[in-house]
Amino acid sequence: MGKKRIITKTEEELLKETEKLETKVEKQIKVKASQKIKEARVYIFSSYNNTIITLTDLRGNVLYWTSAGKLGFKGTKKATPFAASKVAETMVEAVKKIGIEKVVVLIKGIGSGRESALRSLAVRGLDIISIKDITPIPHNGCRPPKVRRV
Repeated sequence: MGKKRIITKTEEELLKETEKLETKVEKQIKVKASQKIKEARVYIFSSYNNTIITLTDLRGNVLYWTSAGKLGFKGTKKATPFAASKVAETMVEAVKKIGIEKVVVLIKGIGSGRESALRSLAVRGLDIISIKDITPIPHNGCRPPKVRRV
């Protein structure tokens, strides 16, 4: 076991990374200037492997989406609460660029990133109207198989 080296990034590298993220956000936001959207829905889907956040209008048309994998997290790091908070940060930037004022949050899934994503959405200054959990819950499920006879 050798010494562990901590890689520190310079300010220039950090600025380059933020510029790349901003250009990606600008490229993906394709909303007509004449179309003014005041309210929207934010869907947070958190599984054991990833966290995906989708921004839609009230009709359900997707305006913007982002995920932990899209931000560069790989493997098991995609499912962490830290990755989910970073995903929520990029979503808030997109919401502010579009000009949406009020947001309804719908949470689905049982991953570890659902709470941290919601917290970071609230902390970043989004006006959240309501929060609803839409995780599907089975009611008795399907019929079990017959008993095996050997």
